[in-house]
Amino acid sequence: QLVESGGGLVQPGGSLRLSCAASGFTLDDYAVGWFRQAPGKEREGVSCIRADDGSLYYADSVKGRFTISRDNAKNTVYLQMNSLKPEDTAVYYCAAGSWIRLCLRGVSDYWGQGTQVTVSS
Repeated sequence: QLVESGGGLVQPGGSLRLSCAASGFTLDDYAVGWFRQAPGKEREGVSCIRADDGSLYYADSVKGRFTISRDNAKNTVYLQMNSLKPEDTAVYYCAAGSWIRLCLRGVSDYWGQGTQVTVSS
């Protein structure tokens, strides 16, 4: 099971840190990705972290503002989001799987329930 937390309402330019906590399996055995879906839009990949070598992926829209990281001791992956913009408003989901299926194709059998991020003044 994956559980996201840390969403909320923040003003433009603000920061949030999302958490993706796993239970029932070891998260560092898997690539973990963050995805988001805004109303009326398709789900898009935001960031991914690979299991074996820690390779990272960021969507162009978040490069330089978002940082993905792991805490294996806590079985948790984080998404630090800085300099937030109104267009970052969406439900954010984490997912776990293989690098190819998850991070390159956006496919996974393991998804969290999502956490709402709203960026507004």
